[in-house]
Amino acid sequence: MTRPETAAPDRPGVIAPPPVIALAAILIGVGLHQLWPAGLLDGTARWAVAAVLCIGALALAGASLIQFRRHKTHVDPYRPATTLLRGGPYRFTRNPIYVALVLLQAGIAVAADSAWILAMTVPALAVLHGGVVLREERYLAAKFGADYAAYRARVRRWL
Repeated sequence: MTRPETAAPDRPGVIAPPPVIALAAILIGVGLHQLWPAGLLDGTARWAVAAVLCIGALALAGASLIQFRRHKTHVDPYRPATTLLRGGPYRFTRNPIYVALVLLQAGIAVAADSAWILAMTVPALAVLHGGVVLREERYLAAKFGADYAAYRARVRRWL
């Protein structure tokens, strides 16, 4: 007996939700900092830098989420994309929410005075890139074809 063919699911197949990846990296950084403390900045400059990074991250994420809402598509990577976002921050980077996550992690690292949390942005970016971004790009290329190819040629992946 043969199995009926099933259509591929209409989603990118990411390995984990991106906020979970960022949170895991932050928690690993906190653990490493507890074992081997390594600071970054002293004094009030630390708080100013942390505030700029965190506020910038939240503003970028907020502007990105507005685009999802405006175009009635899903931010959840386990749900189908219904349209290709090209406005707002998506004019400058194809991954503004992921850029915001990295900025937020850096801001948290500075606020916590932890070089380890900051260092964990590198593996977090590697996991985001391989386990999320590349999968989303394959999905969007298959779903939106020439429109996505033109967008990808015009807008950088990161910055």
